[in-house]
Amino acid sequence: MTQHTTANAAQQPGAQAPILVLCGTGTNGSRVVERLRERGRPVRVGSRSAEPPFDWDSPATWDAALHGVGAVFVVCQPDVGAPGTAQTVRAFVQRAARAGVRRLVLLSARGEESALPTEQAIRDAGTEWTILRASWFFQNFSEGVFLPSVLEGELPFPAGEVREPFIDADDIAQVAVAALTEEGHHGRVHDLTGPRLLGFAEALAEVSAAGGPTVRYVPLAPEEYARWLAGQGLDPGLVAFLVEMFGQLMDGRNAVVSDGVREVLGRPARDFTEFAREAVAKGAWQG
Repeated sequence: MTQHTTANAAQQPGAQAPILVLCGTGTNGSRVVERLRERGRPVRVGSRSAEPPFDWDSPATWDAALHGVGAVFVVCQPDVGAPGTAQTVRAFVQRAARAGVRRLVLLSARGEESALPTEQAIRDAGTEWTILRASWFFQNFSEGVFLPSVLEGELPFPAGEVREPFIDADDIAQVAVAALTEEGHHGRVHDLTGPRLLGFAEALAEVSAAGGPTVRYVPLAPEEYARWLAGQGLDPGLVAFLVEMFGQLMDGRNAVVSDGVREVLGRPARDFTEFAREAVAKGAWQG
């Protein structure tokens, strides 16, 4: 087989070209990597420590990471709607299309208006595309942004009494793998939530009931939360973005359960109670 034929074969729907998973060591990316490997699919982990390395802030790393790749799971840092993200993603996906990538799957966020330009960059790339608009992850409490506060016993956050259809990152990963490896997802936006609405206080109570730590939810006004974030040493620009984004996401627009997980996977989304029990069994909050 000639080099030209090999390159073309890598782009055929059934070919086993590597799948690049960006932020491949994070909460979502690592789960997608694991499930792709379980399916026997070749995976390239997109991270600064991988070989070849990938760094969103260093376009010089992009071409090597994209070489020979057939599909990309696009996860953005620090957020899909952060200032400058859409421009960076647009430059990346244009380069991906030129490299022969035929399918892009973007992890986006429900109700985040600032994410729409990034979604549009994916649509405009000239490849097959799928967008996953996900609600907040269960794992934010056990391994993500809320973990330090949970371990300290007090979670300050500007959500008021708004309820959120939290979702399991494992469900997101399975949907992502389906979109990356199966037909029928091109041009679709999958709205992904868990099976029920929970307030932050309710979610923390379920963690405690499952045998996890007792944590007090402290609802803050936006200006109070901004001061709290600044006290954590965050950059003022990032503080302003987070306060604006959370104010938008926690205004009640997302307090609706969808059936997206069942539509893709043929089963209901996993429940928070099951997650909490499993996380306790695995020692998620033991220090």
